[in-house]
Amino acid sequence: MHLLRPELGLIQETLLLTLHARALDAGSPGAILGDRLSAELAGRIDYDFGRLKVKPDLVATTALRAKKLDDAVRAFVAARPGCVVIDLGCGLDTRMWRCDPPPGVDWYDVDFPEVVALRAECLPGGSHLVAADLTSSGRLADVPGDRPAMIVAEGLLPFMPGDSFAAMARDLTRHFPSGELAINGYTRFAARAMKYHPSIKALGVKAAQGFDDPREPESWGAGLELAEEQLLVRAPEVAGFPQPLRALTRLTALSTALSRQGARVLRYRF
Repeated sequence: MHLLRPELGLIQETLLLTLHARALDAGSPGAILGDRLSAELAGRIDYDFGRLKVKPDLVATTALRAKKLDDAVRAFVAARPGCVVIDLGCGLDTRMWRCDPPPGVDWYDVDFPEVVALRAECLPGGSHLVAADLTSSGRLADVPGDRPAMIVAEGLLPFMPGDSFAAMARDLTRHFPSGELAINGYTRFAARAMKYHPSIKALGVKAAQGFDDPREPESWGAGLELAEEQLLVRAPEVAGFPQPLRALTRLTALSTALSRQGARVLRYRF
């Protein structure tokens, strides 16, 4: 079998971290996401995944946040079957295959040019691929803006400098007539703490961006309105977490303030 050897920068290399976590989840007895395509894809990549030092907590939270974001996409698409879906910073995520949208939905996967090139080789067909630097203007000029849009950004917020995430949100909500933005939101503390996580340290990435109040994006001038905050430590899937992570997660769930320091999924309407 021909193995792929990706050549990526530090930020782009984080896509291998999340791919590996999804693959490990798929191979576990109590899989949360059960993404077999990610497991197959990871097996086709020539990379020392062991150097990422992925622990059970990262596997569980990565799988759970992906599942909840998938649920948000499915619900939006079911209500608006002629919409577009924009997956920002898509990496090698197989969300389109997991969500299996109907033919009337146009799906756009957006990432750096080198990531899009790798994705075209690894996951050909299905979606429209858009090569773009998400910190610059004119990100999605070629994407039709005449339909409702479901915009997903998983794991992207901490890696965008300054107010570039807010600026991107403003551009997107002006481009489309209506829609939703779904993200996994990091608090400022959680974003700063990421750089000390063994997996992030292994890549040498310094992540820093986040916000504490889930309503803060309503002040970005993007017309966003908070629709839902899911604190994932309180999700029913926690019952399937391995010990001692399950016990620690349930203890954290007793406090809303502590719960927000963990994984959370935020949905905004515009």
